[in-house]
Amino acid sequence: MTRQTPPPSGPAAPDPGPLAPVAPRYGDGSLADVLPSALAVLGVPGAVDRLGLTERLAGVRRVAVLLVDGLGWYQIPTATPYAPTLAGLAATVGRPLTSGFPSTTPTSLVTLGTGAAPGAHGVLGFTVRVPGTDRVLSHIEWAADPDPLRWQPVPTQLERARAAGVAVTVVTRPEFGGSGLTLAANRGGDFRGAAGVDALGDAMLAALTAGTGPTLVSGYHPDLDRHGHLTGVDSAPWRVAAAEVDALLARLVDGLPPDAALLVTADHGQLDVPAGHRFDLDTDPRLRAGIEVVAGEARVRYLHVLPGAVEDVVAAWSAVLGDAARVRTRDEAVAAGWFGPVPEDHLARIGDVVVTCNDTYAVLATRSESPLASRLVAYHGSDTAAEMTIPLLVVRG
Repeated sequence: MTRQTPPPSGPAAPDPGPLAPVAPRYGDGSLADVLPSALAVLGVPGAVDRLGLTERLAGVRRVAVLLVDGLGWYQIPTATPYAPTLAGLAATVGRPLTSGFPSTTPTSLVTLGTGAAPGAHGVLGFTVRVPGTDRVLSHIEWAADPDPLRWQPVPTQLERARAAGVAVTVVTRPEFGGSGLTLAANRGGDFRGAAGVDALGDAMLAALTAGTGPTLVSGYHPDLDRHGHLTGVDSAPWRVAAAEVDALLARLVDGLPPDAALLVTADHGQLDVPAGHRFDLDTDPRLRAGIEVVAGEARVRYLHVLPGAVEDVVAAWSAVLGDAARVRTRDEAVAAGWFGPVPEDHLARIGDVVVTCNDTYAVLATRSESPLASRLVAYHGSDTAAEMTIPLLVVRG
């Protein structure tokens, strides 16, 4: 039997609606604050509890953190008919956080793992240009080049926990072991591969109960996001994936030891992009003029431009996209605080021009990116509430 501890009461903030822009709340309710708060619960010296978990979880010595890819706060009502455990937890022990920006998986995984905003850790998008080259790095296909320890220089919260005597385990798909992204986000934890939802639940609980001292277990489940991309939010496969998430949550909740807590969060939400809301930068000469390298993804584009072409590119993209996007220079995007503070070494990973899609629009690159990327149904990456707002569910044993 578990005891569900309600979040602190207070006035509810007005709901901006799923398509309204949302600013990341670094240091005040963002994904970056989850692991530092968990470490504070475990008594790690210097860890800062910005989420107010310490009092609620007094006496907890074991913490499991599960990140469900694609489980945005605004997707929970859609999932409710297929995920009653999830719905109940959201209603009783849930609160919204924000992801970082861009609202995309590699950026968010490293934001969670480091407890730092994207500007600091440098994994600033799904794909980014490697400065000084024309190479575009896909962070989900990243092996050893660039060196993960140099590309992402911030120590992880897992390393910090281990140095303080906490037993730390990372549970995710076996194929992610040793990848650049895993090293950037999760170095410091013992790696355990788990190939499916049942194996993930079993491995997380086994790691959580293995010892007697303070314990941190970090788990990752990708299937809801994958089915949203391929067939759309609330499609039949997405509903099956939501039911599997629900079964995983029920398994973890029921298996929590008395001195343990489960924190459930996500990397981003998703929204479907209709056919009529898709631009193609590879077939419109106005969008290709002055561009040297294109990176980012469909909902947030990084444009690296030819010398002296910034103003022309901003004008052309603004004219073509109109109300479908906001077109800003790198300096404007950084000054707006989207990435948090950005050190000089990381600035060139952001495009000279940053294009952030509004509403349900996207900018595809049908010839220069994978054909699959243009055939997806749901996308994320931009700063709408549907993409940026994520849950934090807190359950103790």
